Amino acid sequence: MDLSTSYMGLKLHSPLIASASPLSEKLDNIKRMEDAGAGAVVLFSLFEEQLRLEQQALHYYTAHGSQSFAEALNHFPQAQQFHSDSHGYLDHIRRAKESVHIPIIASLNGSSLGGWTRFARQIQEAGADALELNIYNIPMDLDESGEQIEQAVISILKAVRLSVTIPVSVKLTPFYSNMGHMARRIDQAGADGLTLFNRFYQPDVDLETLEVVPRITLSSPHDMRLPLRWVAILNGRVRADLAASGGVHSGEDALKMLLAGATVIMLTSALLKNGVEFLRTIEHEFRNWLEEHRYESVEQARGSLSWDNADHSESFERGQYLRALTTFNL
Repeated sequence: MDLSTSYMGLKLHSPLIASASPLSEKLDNIKRMEDAGAGAVVLFSLFEEQLRLEQQALHYYTAHGSQSFAEALNHFPQAQQFHSDSHGYLDHIRRAKESVHIPIIASLNGSSLGGWTRFARQIQEAGADALELNIYNIPMDLDESGEQIEQAVISILKAVRLSVTIPVSVKLTPFYSNMGHMARRIDQAGADGLTLFNRFYQPDVDLETLEVVPRITLSSPHDMRLPLRWVAILNGRVRADLAASGGVHSGEDALKMLLAGATVIMLTSALLKNGVEFLRTIEHEFRNWLEEHRYESVEQARGSLSWDNADHSESFERGQYLRALTTFNL
């Protein structure tokens, strides 16, 4: 059974990828992911806010009071010598590349142009094989139109695309008025891959402290239904490779994403819940099903149940909604 595939031009021995999570903060975990069968690893995200705070701190500590007297110029390191979180992230990329043979994909998380282009270039120079843009934005301005929000995403992608030559993917939210149209715009703007979908972590209210608090809930298999549908709809209709993300907790889940048209299948919650080695179980189930159904490769199976190839393409449209409601029994 040939599990190899190509994602954004990168040669992978498996379509199963470890997506961005705290697990990749440790080199030992990245090595374990490779040993367990991961085709690639997406590193934990570096946030736009971290870069902004870092730049502000750098300016303050290298410039504040430096003109007071001549000796002050020697009290602080030169800007290029100032080590910070971004330097640590770049060093982590270098060390990860030295430690494993699978592709290492860096991740930037933000919502505005900021310093993304400069740092994207540094990520490439550090040796990352590709870059995932996690454009996470909660619109708070009631006067901001949907077109403005979409254009901001396109502008970020185009700016980054001009600054690097490595493949660039965009991790999408499903909450656009026409998700398919937005996916096509991002595709046409130069994205090499589309990751479906970004999960928005919703706040909660603590009734004891009367505070708004963060609540992180790992995904469940039910969460895969949304990316499954959109992977199936977009397969063959955009040039960019499709990465399915969200709700994959078994080999069967991964197979469904593959049959819908996913180029790669990303996992986080399953590994956080069950440990990195659980990837072996998922791959075993994945491989056995393909062999039992006489597929010779993942390429042969990919997209066979996508919107274009399904016998009843309306299953991905309103017809499925109507049939589900009218056939449901308690």
